[in-house]
Amino acid sequence: MESQSSTGRLRKFSEKTVYFIGILVSLLHIYFNVFSVLPTLTQNALHYSGFAILCGLVYPLSRSLNKERGKIEFGLSLAFGVTGACCAVYLISMEDAIYARGVHLNQGEWIAGIILILSAIEFTRRTTGLIIPVLIILALTYVGWWGAMVGGVFKFSGLTPETILFRSIYGDDGLFGTIARISSTFVFMFILFGAFLLRSGAGDFVINLARAMAGRFVGGPGLVAVFASGLTGTISGSAVANTASTGVITIPLMKKAGFEAKFAAGVEAAASTGGQLMPPIMGAGAFVMASYTQIPYTTIVLYSILPAVLYFATVGFFVRVEAKKTDIQALEDEKLKVLEVLRTGGLPFLLPVSVLIGLLIYGFTPTYAAGISIVAVIMSSWLTPNRMGIKAIFDALALGAKNMVMTAVLLCSVGLVVNVIATAGIGNTFSLMITNWSGNSLLIAIILVGLASLVLGMGLPVTAAYIVLGTLSAPALYNLIVDGQIIQMFISGATSEEAKAILMLAIPDKIALLDQPLSPEAAQELLKLIPPDLTGTLREISLSSEAATFALLSAHMIIFWLSQDSNVTPPVCLAAFTGAAIAGTPPMATGLRSWKIAKGLYIIPLLFAYTPLLGGSWPEIFTIFIFALGGLYAFTCALQGYMENPVGLPIRLLLLVLTVALLMPTTLAVQGAALGCLVLVLIFNVKKSGGSV
Repeated sequence: MESQSSTGRLRKFSEKTVYFIGILVSLLHIYFNVFSVLPTLTQNALHYSGFAILCGLVYPLSRSLNKERGKIEFGLSLAFGVTGACCAVYLISMEDAIYARGVHLNQGEWIAGIILILSAIEFTRRTTGLIIPVLIILALTYVGWWGAMVGGVFKFSGLTPETILFRSIYGDDGLFGTIARISSTFVFMFILFGAFLLRSGAGDFVINLARAMAGRFVGGPGLVAVFASGLTGTISGSAVANTASTGVITIPLMKKAGFEAKFAAGVEAAASTGGQLMPPIMGAGAFVMASYTQIPYTTIVLYSILPAVLYFATVGFFVRVEAKKTDIQALEDEKLKVLEVLRTGGLPFLLPVSVLIGLLIYGFTPTYAAGISIVAVIMSSWLTPNRMGIKAIFDALALGAKNMVMTAVLLCSVGLVVNVIATAGIGNTFSLMITNWSGNSLLIAIILVGLASLVLGMGLPVTAAYIVLGTLSAPALYNLIVDGQIIQMFISGATSEEAKAILMLAIPDKIALLDQPLSPEAAQELLKLIPPDLTGTLREISLSSEAATFALLSAHMIIFWLSQDSNVTPPVCLAAFTGAAIAGTPPMATGLRSWKIAKGLYIIPLLFAYTPLLGGSWPEIFTIFIFALGGLYAFTCALQGYMENPVGLPIRLLLLVLTVALLMPTTLAVQGAALGCLVLVLIFNVKKSGGSV
């Protein structure tokens, strides 16, 4: 009894300490994001310091100690966090002195630097497991030791330990570099914004609105999961958190309506994964993408809306087909009214999100927009019964900091790996390897990236997988996408004069061919004849700056989408496992079901690669969107063997043909005919039982 009482007191002390330190950390971030401008290294060091202390408080040495942490372990963890924080602040304060000595570290700085790196490795292990710490150790030892032993293109002569330590801390891509700045600014402010929304009652509003809008349709509870997860994604940006928060309501609803438990959990996991694709937040990856590509965040968000809708539509199609297949009807006791839900709890969600989107559209920075939107959450809550007072504000500040611990530690620490990749030039080498392995085929390159994302996703969180893959493979995908556009230019006979000048140097004997349209095969052969040292120049001058921007966005968006598959693809699929825990189903079987339902993750990136879905004119984009909707519906029905009624093997094969015709880039006449054929098949299928759609 005495031991249990001691454990209880320790837990309460820990919770209170996390609460108050979380408030201080959140207030500090609000200060230097909204009211002050600190040097980048200083801001990022303070960011890491605060979350190192919180990590020591929240995450024990071993996960088996989560429920019963001893005083000694707790004290050592807290002391280690405080020590790591002090080392970070100390090293940043010594930056000028280090430069004054000619970039040489004294004994105290050596000790502080080693402790700091060890704290980053250890806290990353506690929050995300062993994979990233192992990658960090391999990366640091590669540039200092075993890289010199590697043969071939990955041979690296090596850096001195002092250079490695200095670059790891002070480098642009290091522990306190670019990715840490993204974490301390955009990501934290949006996580905090989400915490305020949740504390204001917006989470309950999202669920109730989804039930009111979709609950009374056939398969309504499944559609509620799709709709609620999409809206919740604008708050959390985390597939696992999304599954845990909405799944406790939607999964029992789906089971009650008659859906199989594995299907219910799979739908929730797949829909929650889409939450990280749904603007305006899109998880931390969107901010990393904006930083890497230098494409405005607002542009990324704007062009991500329709692809996200396509993904959720795919999940909705699976729900609809499954409901018809198993004869599931609407829930009779679903009596919520949309207007009633909007009146009782809509303002704390709709007004702040509208303010956020409006500020982003008008050109304000994401951090400033998030800060003002937090104020809008508080103000709008006073127009509802759930008014946010001082206690609620403090709760939200503490919740935001606590929710950020894993992400902050991860994004800072993964900079150690990215720094090595940039220093050793591994990214360019790996991109060349992808190009060679794929045989200059964009489709094969995408498959290779998808396989790599699946392997990385077994041990890395989604954001880390995107960072690593984006650094390694985005240049290869970008070059292949641009090469595809150059081939189209050759095919159409619209080669610019600047491009012809480069081609005159590269292939003077073939220049006459450019005055006439070429076949696809001839255009590809022509591009292969151009020497590699001139191909880069040709890529630069052949495309307008806008076309190059959207080619880069397409490359990164392909990687970003494929990185999400670790949420729903066995053997390690955390969102699916979370749904399985709620539904009481076997985790691996649930993962297979969620993988099947989330097929949009693999199909829609092909649209990024082969169509102007990103960056085309808006009429082009909406045309692609409409045909893609039809193609995704045809694919779902072919996979399930069911539309409104069963379909036989010949019709399923026809549906697959229509899928290809609707999704692949071709003429409007072909796609129009395919869509018309799909409508006829659907009408015929409905009339089989005299029903209606």
